[in-house]
Amino acid sequence: MVLYSKNIVLENEVREGFIEIEGGRIRAILDSWDGPFADYGDQVIFPGFIDIHIHGWATGSFWFEKTAEAVLEMCRTLPYAGVTSFLATSGADSIPEIKACIHAADTAWEKTHGEMNEAGAEILGVHLEGPFINPKYKGMQREECCIEPSLPVMEELYGTFRHKELCRHMTIAVERQGAREVLDFCREHGIQTAIGHSAATFAEITAMKDAGIGGVTHTYSGMRGFHHRELGVVGAALYYDDLMCEFAKQTGLTVSHEAFDIAYRIKGSDRIILTTDCSGLAQTQTEFDHYIRQMKFVKDGDRLRIDHYDGRQEWIDPHDYEAVRHMEMSYAESVQNMAAHTKVGWLDIMKMTSLNPARYIHVDDRKGKIAPGMDADLTIMDTELNLVSVYCRGKEYRR
Repeated sequence: MVLYSKNIVLENEVREGFIEIEGGRIRAILDSWDGPFADYGDQVIFPGFIDIHIHGWATGSFWFEKTAEAVLEMCRTLPYAGVTSFLATSGADSIPEIKACIHAADTAWEKTHGEMNEAGAEILGVHLEGPFINPKYKGMQREECCIEPSLPVMEELYGTFRHKELCRHMTIAVERQGAREVLDFCREHGIQTAIGHSAATFAEITAMKDAGIGGVTHTYSGMRGFHHRELGVVGAALYYDDLMCEFAKQTGLTVSHEAFDIAYRIKGSDRIILTTDCSGLAQTQTEFDHYIRQMKFVKDGDRLRIDHYDGRQEWIDPHDYEAVRHMEMSYAESVQNMAAHTKVGWLDIMKMTSLNPARYIHVDDRKGKIAPGMDADLTIMDTELNLVSVYCRGKEYRR
């Protein structure tokens, strides 16, 4: 299979050419090709988008459902949101519930491993967002499940994974007692760590940086803010060059476009990772109060009931992809929205969506860029950044 475009976004340049794909991997980038090819003309071919912070999407939710079937549903539908691989993200649940998530991820990985071309977006592992977070900045997490960092609990969670390589990322409040031991464990086992849901001071973060902290989860949100005499988590994220700033989907609601733009001007595209932090809201198993959107999502038999704060109600079939996919902004839509408010080029987008997350979670040996030997994961957009097509290990997905 060969694809052509005038705008192939490589690691350091945008060039015209042909991408030769064989066996789910990129075989070569060519100047010319004599045989048949798929012509994408002026459309832009990016390396596949990688979402390292996503709880659920549309018709499947790892966080809410905690089943392998939910993860496989995310694999099936995420390409239609522009995503080619992801970290299934848990929440601050009870330890048995987090273990159920881990078992679901293991099982889903086993069911797709070895037949990736048929699996859709690839699950790369798990992002443990909790339970070691600060209840003061719990956000939409359950306060009773926000516990102090504990090395025995961390060892118990890690030991639950049948496939240890799937334990890739953890969000932690570094100021809480026991954080140092957990951070040291994560560094020793190759688990990326980020500060999040945290009341840490600038000094506390500075004292812990040698424990291998890599970044900040959903920057600005769920953390001590910036003050000119106490820089807090936000100040540390902006000040330290080696901390990656992860941002959730850019709706302009949770983080204003101007706030994102300030971070972009300071950190640049080399130090920002775009994610969605989507939940798969339609799959809630009880009641989920979304105070930012001022509505509650309630499981009502086989349907989803949405209770608006103003008293309105509506019902939706949670298994109807077309009915639920607009409940949350997709990754591709977030990229488009971000670019509409911040001056970025295609190389910048490539770094924030693919190269940076691949390096951050240590999968850059096969993900994150368009080059010979890499997985044939491609996200194709038009010049206005509308999603056109997605290739997951060489297989095309197009709505």
